[in-house]
Amino acid sequence: MSEALHPNVTRVVDAGAALGLTIAPRRFPEGTKTAADAAAAIGVHVGQIVKSLIFAVDGEVVLAYVSGANKLDEQKLAAAAGGDKCARVDADAVREATGFPIGGVPPFGHTKQLQVFIDPDLLQYEEVWAAAGTWTDVFGIAPHKLVEASGGLVVELKPD
Repeated sequence: MSEALHPNVTRVVDAGAALGLTIAPRRFPEGTKTAADAAAAIGVHVGQIVKSLIFAVDGEVVLAYVSGANKLDEQKLAAAAGGDKCARVDADAVREATGFPIGGVPPFGHTKQLQVFIDPDLLQYEEVWAAAGTWTDVFGIAPHKLVEASGGLVVELKPD
């Protein structure tokens, strides 16, 4: 008998279903807190891990989905969002904007509608892996479906 899904994971599965997606979460009790941890646990290249990075651009919370192999250029994110200043937000702001904890923010099912920006390097893979609502649960998704489901804008976000 399988273990019951965490309520956050159920929200992600339900949000995916509402978008026409079948989400098959996988749990890694040891955690998938970093991109390297997630890649090792899943058995994929670190570039296939979707890092959910939450920032405020001119005070508005935005999301960036970045390949686990890349860093984020905060100035590029600010420019993509039509702003000037990009700043990190704290755990409370992440939970308020998304409904999920840091390390578990999925690509959809958020509390609020947010601008989403997606690293084009994720599109080179057949499948990428995103958080499923907790730091121990993930799911695989085709990158083009990630773009469609999140309503994200694909834009260069890594440093030059």
